[in-house]
Amino acid sequence: MAKFRSSFSLKIMVEEAQKLTEHAGVHERIDAVLRIMGDGFGGTYGKGRPLVNALEDVAQACLLHEEFPLAQRFQRFAGYAGGKLFLDTVEHYYDAKARQRGEEFMRRMAAMGSDRAVSALEALCAENPDASVTDALALFRGIARSTNHLSIGDGEGGIQLPTKYLKRLQQFGHMELILRDLPRPASAETARMMNEFLEDADAGMLAQLLELRARRAGLASLRAAVDRPDSSETVIHACLKNQEWIFGGAFISELARRQYTPDTILDIPLLRGDGSLHVVELKRANIEKLAIRPSGQLMLGAPVHHAVSQTQNYLRILDEGRETILARYGVDTRRASATVVIGHPQYVSEGVTPKEVADTLRTYNTHLARIEVITYETLLESAERMLALSSAEHVSGQAEGHTA
Repeated sequence: MAKFRSSFSLKIMVEEAQKLTEHAGVHERIDAVLRIMGDGFGGTYGKGRPLVNALEDVAQACLLHEEFPLAQRFQRFAGYAGGKLFLDTVEHYYDAKARQRGEEFMRRMAAMGSDRAVSALEALCAENPDASVTDALALFRGIARSTNHLSIGDGEGGIQLPTKYLKRLQQFGHMELILRDLPRPASAETARMMNEFLEDADAGMLAQLLELRARRAGLASLRAAVDRPDSSETVIHACLKNQEWIFGGAFISELARRQYTPDTILDIPLLRGDGSLHVVELKRANIEKLAIRPSGQLMLGAPVHHAVSQTQNYLRILDEGRETILARYGVDTRRASATVVIGHPQYVSEGVTPKEVADTLRTYNTHLARIEVITYETLLESAERMLALSSAEHVSGQAEGHTA
């Protein structure tokens, strides 16, 4: 069950965000958010599903006006209001003072850790003047392992770890990931050269590099989920959240709202460049009967036909509600298109090869007008090619910049 949240901090961040747009439609939706939150009389601010929906509506309005950073901001606000993100995380992005406090906390923790490390090494040298690097490594490995056995426990009466400590553990986990990914210069000279490079580096180039790295990580996460036979649709959906690039360059972004009519909840609604809707319907990767040979001839199994029929119903409902949806949400759903992602050749039985699966799907798709069916293998291979091309363009851009 979702644990809905709201706070004075959220209201302040929403009010500050409203100053970043000049579009009347976005202002109207932000006003709706503030009306739901109220004036905080008695220290209580409005929350619940209505607040989450209102914040998602703001994000969607921002997408339609191509205000993508602001859309992401309100998507994160909605994540906090819906209980998916802690306030500390959101404040880190959009509250400068809170971010400074968080950075100071990390700096002090890092300094404290360094100080403890020096003390440990001094103690090691005092006990063993001939200690080697191997001895030092063994010491710190032992310290790291010993911390795994430290525990607060439930305590008497079933006392659980308070939420504030859970947040601290999340922060430490985030710090660990950052520190693990930091480059390790082999010498002081290398460290100096790296520092000079970062000072002179083009911000746009670094942003591209970080985006490529994030995409590689997202793709690796999706591949790992697909390769696990027990991965559910929910698990795969989580890997594809806000990863619209995987589906090709025709899409601007993933829409914040997934429900446009009472009868349909879309897996991944994507916005095309012309403002129209594209629906992605996700199914499991592990489908044994993806392709079958009932009478010697290869054909697609029942799970594919069921998924396509379900998607056809979605498109019909969106067509019928086009006027209402366009007026209310600003998304054109008339003649929307769709992609069904289902199965992977590695799970298909009866000796069917990946090429046979691809050929059968290709034939099947030629008879479909607005829906395309692909496997996760096709999706992953296409995304890999896009990523390789983007990496090559980034390297070429770097070379041209150095030449200039």
